[in-house]
Amino acid sequence: MVETLASQKMAKIDLINSLEKISSLMPDRILKLEGFIPKENQKEQLEILIFRGYSSSTTHPIEIDSEKKVIALTYIIKNFKLYKAPLSETEENFIRENSNSVFFLNQKNWI
Repeated sequence: MVETLASQKMAKIDLINSLEKISSLMPDRILKLEGFIPKENQKEQLEILIFRGYSSSTTHPIEIDSEKKVIALTYIIKNFKLYKAPLSETEENFIRENSNSVFFLNQKNWI
């Protein structure tokens, strides 16, 4: 998958903070961000879950101060997956996925 110009421009916008704001309006949705943190000659996996306006990373420590960026490191998000909350083992909660970093900035795409 090739990085898009849109994802490169998102570095100027606090993408995660913007998605958290939308998430706070959609309490029955979970957005999973999948990407990586570039390290010298490798890519370190990054996974962030956004639910009810808050982010949590399953792979890295995050900043809980809302005045700061969630991830202080340089990162690239490659894929976004939307789920219906609450998650359960027996039901299919997956709604949609998209690799365009701008797609889920439109609240209509969370429905």
